[in-house]
Amino acid sequence: MDRIVRPRFWLFDPWLLGATLLLTVIGILMIYSAGECITGEPLDWASPTVRQALYALVGVVGMFVLAALDYRIYAGLRWIIWGATLGLLAIVFVIGQITHGAQRWIDLRVFLFQPSELCKLVLVLVTARYMADHAAEMSRWYRLAISFLFVAIPMGLVYFQPDLGTTIVIGATWGIMAMAAGMRLRDVLILCAIGLLFAYPVFLSLRPYQQERILTFIDPTRDPLGTGYNVTQARIAIGAGGWWGTGFCGGPQSQLRFLRIRQTDFIFSVIGEELGFFGSAFVLALYIFILYRLIRIAMLARDQYGKLIAVGVIAMVFVQSFMNLGMNLGLLPVVGIPLPFVSSGGSSLITLFAAQGIAQSVLLRRYDLQLEGSGRKYD
Repeated sequence: MDRIVRPRFWLFDPWLLGATLLLTVIGILMIYSAGECITGEPLDWASPTVRQALYALVGVVGMFVLAALDYRIYAGLRWIIWGATLGLLAIVFVIGQITHGAQRWIDLRVFLFQPSELCKLVLVLVTARYMADHAAEMSRWYRLAISFLFVAIPMGLVYFQPDLGTTIVIGATWGIMAMAAGMRLRDVLILCAIGLLFAYPVFLSLRPYQQERILTFIDPTRDPLGTGYNVTQARIAIGAGGWWGTGFCGGPQSQLRFLRIRQTDFIFSVIGEELGFFGSAFVLALYIFILYRLIRIAMLARDQYGKLIAVGVIAMVFVQSFMNLGMNLGLLPVVGIPLPFVSSGGSSLITLFAAQGIAQSVLLRRYDLQLEGSGRKYD
């Protein structure tokens, strides 16, 4: 029996990691500009900038750990991790901390943990397994319906927190994975039609402030000093940046606090104001490059489960980025979605690094099935 000596981490994608780290560093700098740079307070362990750097460190370590693990182990653990995720989402309603009218966080003393962020990744792993097991039948309606049940219950729990943005991300991620698994175009159009049919009843079920955000998006002049204020300020900030920006810590809209929620939902407006068109274009180029490297992983995957995991990670990054950028540019309603790897937030950053680690695991093991089938081994 042949024995192949091949260091597994030679297959690791350093370009993907490098682009992600660069984007994360830009995020940390922008968080500082939108926070401590304004107040002049010294950096300490409680500052958002230092916390974000620590979250990034934890995320990178977690990414390497998950990359070293065989991603196929999650297939056997899918019911356990799915049930545990439902439990965490349910516990939020009991012990969750209420902030800005939403009950989404569990106070772990060290940081506020948001289970819905972890939920996105867990549902990718669980749904990908079902779709891979029934790859030949994913064009049938009943298989699509069953696969949707895996995300429907968590989506309902997240929706009632309330967290409309994350609900949309989960649903869109499932849709992209279903298309990659074999869903027909006809079925995509039917689902879109069903979505439009239920759009108004869903709108009526939203909280009043969520309804106002959507109405303000449709009519920006509806409440310019209320729900429309931050969107207006965000667009002014981006426009004020011009080609080259106003300089680091030099944005009037952000430094004078006209722009609210600067470190999370509207961090891209700070980038647009202080780094200008070229700085914003560089950030967008990093996202495009990251998505390209993830698509490469999906194409190199040797089994359907690994391919669909990679597609799910692609969908997570793409949908969140698209929605956040749309919010900042006034092209989409404000639904409270962080910009991946850039916005302040430990749960989001660590989860995204974990997702990338699992995608790297798919890449590292792309020859495993071929070797196992031939009876050979590797180191």
